Amino acid sequence: MTVISRVASSPHSIIRHNLDGSHVRKTSSWASQKRIVAAGVGCRRGRRVIVAASPPTEDAVVATDPLTKQDLIDYLASGCKSKEKWRIGTEHEKFGFEFGSLHPMKYEQIAELLNGIAERFDWDKVMEGDKIIGLKQGKQSISLEPGGQFELSGAPLETLHQTCAEVNSHLYQVKAVAEEMGIGFLGIGFQPKWGLKDIPIMPKGRYEIMRNYMPKVGSLGLDMMFRTCTVQVNLDFSSEADMIRKFRAGLALQPIATALFANSPFTEGKPNGFVSMRSHIWTDTDKDRTGMLPFVFDDSFGFEQYVDYALDVPMYFVYRKQKYIDCTGMTFRDFLAGKLPCIPGELPNLNDWENHLTTIFPEVRLKRYLEMRGADGGPWRRLCALPAFWVGLLYGEVSLQSVLDLTADWTPEERQMLRNKLLLTMGVTIWQVTVSGLRTPFRDGLLKHVAEDVLKLAKDGLERRGFKESGFLNAVAEVVRTGVTPAERLLELYHGKWQQSVDPVFEELLY
Repeated sequence: MTVISRVASSPHSIIRHNLDGSHVRKTSSWASQKRIVAAGVGCRRGRRVIVAASPPTEDAVVATDPLTKQDLIDYLASGCKSKEKWRIGTEHEKFGFEFGSLHPMKYEQIAELLNGIAERFDWDKVMEGDKIIGLKQGKQSISLEPGGQFELSGAPLETLHQTCAEVNSHLYQVKAVAEEMGIGFLGIGFQPKWGLKDIPIMPKGRYEIMRNYMPKVGSLGLDMMFRTCTVQVNLDFSSEADMIRKFRAGLALQPIATALFANSPFTEGKPNGFVSMRSHIWTDTDKDRTGMLPFVFDDSFGFEQYVDYALDVPMYFVYRKQKYIDCTGMTFRDFLAGKLPCIPGELPNLNDWENHLTTIFPEVRLKRYLEMRGADGGPWRRLCALPAFWVGLLYGEVSLQSVLDLTADWTPEERQMLRNKLLLTMGVTIWQVTVSGLRTPFRDGLLKHVAEDVLKLAKDGLERRGFKESGFLNAVAEVVRTGVTPAERLLELYHGKWQQSVDPVFEELLY
């Protein structure tokens, strides 16, 4: 059995904050363990049970035996858990800006904010070198995206009431410190006013490697890094078969979620022609690691097939001795064979695999849980609505099977068409607009009609859970009822009340 050090305590977002090669300044109980035999909950495959290694730390994970492809498969399978242990992990990002000038927050302001939250609300500081780059408290973490987007990775929670309360608590704490600094936070999917040259760069080693690599593989990768914000939910599965069903349902309906939460119609002060510029950006970021993953619908799909895909996605880096080593363009398959030119002869550990999985960006991503990644960032009500939408669809057998029945005969071409066409708006003003969005023609009707059916399935699924959670869908119910996306409402304001200025959006969507 493989021996690893530092077992993480959650399958959800607490893994994420340390993926940057950082360490938690205060020592936690799990972090002090030097070598732990992999054991615990998980899907047994053969004789091995693999549980999560923690992200990069000063102490590299040491394996008694070289990793095999089977170890990588077992790592994903270790996420399986019985239904009573399923949880909801929500992550959301937001743009910080200065009141008055509306300029993005500089790193120095972000550091002051992080230190203030840590001291006032008893969070542990996460450091990279001598720079504070995040916070950790229990199973929650706060981290920084490349352009200073402020992200909460929430704890794995049992109900949507707990999830929404966590969002409320986070926003209260952030505002309590930020408002004293003259800082506000904006809930939108794409930076509406400022260009790339205006966005500060965060002092995180992995982002420097990504920043240099992105222009080689796509025209919009830097925009993805520095000018987008999302909200996503992380959900569990009970078995390989359950993972497959949820993965397929999530991919098929991800374009509908993109439309319901579309909230990024502005670029550098003007309408950009899209209801979700954030989602469009993923179409030309890096085709090797993004997209709708048609192979998930193959009869042969399972943990092993996802591992095969991930093994051939080009790497970004390897973390050794508190430094990121540029391994761009090389594959984890080469690494597994000890053939990485950037670190010749070295073999990977589970931390390296865990890191690599976080650098793959499809519309639904598999780790030891599934991430639904198709939605724009938005205001508070929609931060609660996004996990409600997916929990209602995927956490109940009746709703999940209904989704699979609904989408069973959708072709790969239709799924891709929805992914592409849902994003577009065309025209000069909202009154002249031809909006794809929910009015996209689909088969014998409009996608709005599919969205109505899907929303009903989500609502019914939540009601069957018995926690009185269906009210969290109200924010998207209005979008489905009218067929008008949040982005279109912003465009109507832009062409009317705002007199073709985007500045009022900073007040309209202020947390």
